[in-house]
Amino acid sequence: MPDEIDSRLLDILQRDATLTAEALGAKLGLSASQAGRRRQRLEDHGYILGYRARLDPARLGLQVQGFVQVQMASHDPEAARAFARLVATRRDIVSAWTLTGEADYLLRVFCDDLAGLNRLIHEVLLPHPAVARVHSQIVMDQLKPDAPLPT
Repeated sequence: MPDEIDSRLLDILQRDATLTAEALGAKLGLSASQAGRRRQRLEDHGYILGYRARLDPARLGLQVQGFVQVQMASHDPEAARAFARLVATRRDIVSAWTLTGEADYLLRVFCDDLAGLNRLIHEVLLPHPAVARVHSQIVMDQLKPDAPLPT
């Protein structure tokens, strides 16, 4: 389990992963080498899974964000694997969760426009043999951006 300094380091990196060891050390009151070793240890122990840039969907032409709930027709393990393979191949599906309750999966999607969302639902998801029903919700506005995890 990370100590207080590690937790602060993780919080700082979630907000700006481009910081150098020197900048991290200054924020943490550590030397650059101490900060760098801590970051490396957290990476080695799997607390830090990777680094990536956050992009602006609108600037990329992705005008529609939605959540799609999928209810399966069958809970056969092979059907679930086939659906998981489909989800993994689709760039417009940016994340997917299995759920309790009425829906089996929740998909977060980004599409160029409503026609793209319509194609995803009617030409990709609904024709899949394991899918019984989908329910989509279009995001009107995001009140809180994806936030760092509590550390």
